[in-house]
Amino acid sequence: MGALVPLAARLNALCDAQPFETGWYLKDLRTGETADRGGDVAVPSASTRKIAILMAALRAVHAGRLSLDQPVVIRREFQISDSGCFQLLRPGFTVTLQDVLTMMMVVSDNTCTGTVVDMLGLDDINQFSRQAGMTGTVHRQPIPPKVDPAAAAQAATPPDLRTINVTTPKDVGGLLEQILRGAEDPAAAARLGGSSALCRLALDIMSSLLFHDRLPGLLPRETTVAHKTGTAAHNFNDAGLVYEADRPLFVLAVYTGGVPWVMPDGAPGERAAAHHIARLCRVCWDALKRDEAPAYTGG
Repeated sequence: MGALVPLAARLNALCDAQPFETGWYLKDLRTGETADRGGDVAVPSASTRKIAILMAALRAVHAGRLSLDQPVVIRREFQISDSGCFQLLRPGFTVTLQDVLTMMMVVSDNTCTGTVVDMLGLDDINQFSRQAGMTGTVHRQPIPPKVDPAAAAQAATPPDLRTINVTTPKDVGGLLEQILRGAEDPAAAARLGGSSALCRLALDIMSSLLFHDRLPGLLPRETTVAHKTGTAAHNFNDAGLVYEADRPLFVLAVYTGGVPWVMPDGAPGERAAAHHIARLCRVCWDALKRDEAPAYTGG
C-alpha cells in the first residue's frame, strides 16, 4: 500500500466514526497503488451492478448480437420498480437500445434494467462478470422486487447475501479500471469483449449520471466523475472514476451497510451515508490531486 497508508488510515477513521459499516476500494491511477477496507467482502450490489450489465450489453453489440440503434419496446412487465422514469410512462413505446442503456445508468431506471437483462439473460451477465475477473459478483435477480422502503429500512434482519445480487468493492473498482484502459487500448477493450469506442461510450454515459450527492458531492464543480450509485434499504453505494481536468485521478468504490433509517442525531440515514461517501471521496481528492487548491475542511 506504500504511500497510501496515511490516506487509508484517514479513510478508516472516518468509517470507524459511523454507526454503520463501510467497505471501500481505492486505486491511485498515477502510481498504481491500491488500498481497501473489506475490498473482497461480498455486499449487496444494488444498482452498481448495472456497470457490468452495461458492459455485457456492449459486448453483445460488439459481437453483432445487438445493435445500439435497434428499437426496443418497453413492456409493462418491467414497469414494476420505483427506480427511474419509464415506470411512469404508458407501456408499448419504443426507444433505441442506446437510450435504454443510458436511462438504465443516468437515472438508474429499473424498467430499462429489466429490459436489458431480459435481452441478455442472467447467465450472459454472470459470464461477463467472470470474464472480467469479478470473482465475488453474482447477478441473481433481473430486477429487485418492489418493497415499501420505510418497512424494509426498519427491518432488523440483514439481507440474505445468498439470494440477492452481490459484488465486492474490489470487483467493481477493477471493472471500472478495465473500462478506462479499454477506452485507450484496443487489446484491453478486447479482453472485455468490446472495442475502445464502446468503452468510451460507457465512460461518457457514466459521466452523465444525474445523481451528484455521493462521490461527486463535495468535489469542485465541473469535476468529471464516471460512476454508478446503488441504493437499497440499508445500503448506499457509489463506485466511480474521478478525474482531475482530463486526467483520470483515482478509482473509488464505497459500499455502506446496516445504515439506520434515522441516525442518532435525527438525520435520515440515507443522507448521512451519502455525505459519508462524499467525504471519503473528497479526502482522496485532496490527497491525490496535483493542483494546489485548498483542501476541504467541512464536516
